[in-house]
Amino acid sequence: MPVVALVLLAAMLGALACFPSLRETAMRGAARYASGLGEWQRRIGSGCVAALGEFGSNGRAIGVGMGRRLTRNRTWLALGVVAVGLPVGLAITVSASRPLEGFEDRARVADPVLAALLEGEHLVPPPALPPEIFVTEDIKRDRPDIATASRDWALVDGEFRQRLLVLFQQMHERGYEMALLEGYRSPERQSELAALGPNVTRAGAFQSYHQFGLAADLAFLRDGRLVISERDPWAMEGYRILGERAEALGLTWGGRWKLMDFGHVELRRGGVLGRK
Repeated sequence: MPVVALVLLAAMLGALACFPSLRETAMRGAARYASGLGEWQRRIGSGCVAALGEFGSNGRAIGVGMGRRLTRNRTWLALGVVAVGLPVGLAITVSASRPLEGFEDRARVADPVLAALLEGEHLVPPPALPPEIFVTEDIKRDRPDIATASRDWALVDGEFRQRLLVLFQQMHERGYEMALLEGYRSPERQSELAALGPNVTRAGAFQSYHQFGLAADLAFLRDGRLVISERDPWAMEGYRILGERAEALGLTWGGRWKLMDFGHVELRRGGVLGRK
């Protein structure tokens, strides 16, 4: 709509520049306006009728004399071309630089890796780990519920999955291999875990981002074995790096919570929790 208005305005200015009679009529109309709105309206009406009559009766004469008029009014013609072209060019430039409504770019992010991710980089989940590494004596002691957890990457939210995979890549570059302990968690499983007490989870069904594929519990792999224990200095250093990188990728890290969960990360979205 702004482009159309600018084009119409430019066309009017060009017509005034090219046709002295129209220009004079416009100037007389402006002068009459100052003498009273009612009188101006009446005279403009009669002037328009007269102008239309003149154009109708002298159409051929105007066509024949067009060349002479253009020659005599070279300066005004040049101004008319500028008046038409400049607003249109500006309008096209402004329109081209502004995205269409509904297609705005994502919010800018400071982290270059995350920016590349959101622009289309897609990483592939790692191969599934052997089931037996999730049922060792150490794992049974520290996380007895992990054996029946879902580790299906396909059930994890797409955007969150890509951020997790970038996190895995960054941790690998720092000497830590990562494993997904649990991603999506059904509301029934969430209720069962909540029944085990606050030392396991304080969230009931649909109170955890796990139910929406937006949370994950992670662990480290060392020599083919899972390392979860916080008593391991190597693992604790890994959790520190994990939390730092996760937060840089826009994720929430459970290590900041009052009931600390060092291997937990989630992608929070407004209006998600509490919706069934």
